[in-house]
Amino acid sequence: MFQTIFDQTTTGTYTDKAVLTCVAAALVLGFVISLIYIFSDRKRKFSTNFAITLVILPAVVAVVIMLVGSNVARAFSMAGAFALIRFRSVPGDSKDITSVFFSMAVGLAAGLGYIKLAVVITLVIGIIYFLLMISNYGVLKTRDKILKITVPENLNFNGAFDDLFDEYTEERKLLKIKTTNLGSMYELTYDIYLKKNMDEKKFIDDIRCRNGNLNIILASPETPSGLL
Repeated sequence: MFQTIFDQTTTGTYTDKAVLTCVAAALVLGFVISLIYIFSDRKRKFSTNFAITLVILPAVVAVVIMLVGSNVARAFSMAGAFALIRFRSVPGDSKDITSVFFSMAVGLAAGLGYIKLAVVITLVIGIIYFLLMISNYGVLKTRDKILKITVPENLNFNGAFDDLFDEYTEERKLLKIKTTNLGSMYELTYDIYLKKNMDEKKFIDDIRCRNGNLNIILASPETPSGLL
């Protein structure tokens, strides 16, 4: 079913038509992979540079495979080159790493002349990848939060919010106390676990009535520290 378009009787020798067909197929399939990457990102925080890379990468891999052919020495040299590229440009997360290997697999199939196999790989894995992403597969809706409350120095914060925590949270833990605004205020940092279906706005409003309407931050634990 999956046969290479290269003439296997002439190892390492490719016709111009076959080379152009493989490169063109790799570019088209790379474009499809890039579109899958873009439209599967529901938060629209995808990297434009990475999207362009996914278009070009399969064609580059295909060309490399055709240049290496059956030469073992060349193969080890190119493997070293790819290793250097890997360490100089590390993808942001596991999803990006998956996209890179996805593109490389398609480029490898195209470079060996297995165009039909490359198309099947792109469609099958691409559809599964897209469905998993848009369905938020494996995403947990956590109720863990980080709460930061600023209180004036004349407020005894020991037990000042206990009744509110009992009403709105299932668990809480005081993580840190620090002075701020030249020592005229305290900043309390809590790790809390909210009750199910609780009203976060009402929770914050009730705290504001206790801390003199000073700053309150309620954020997820994954929020970068610079934003807290």
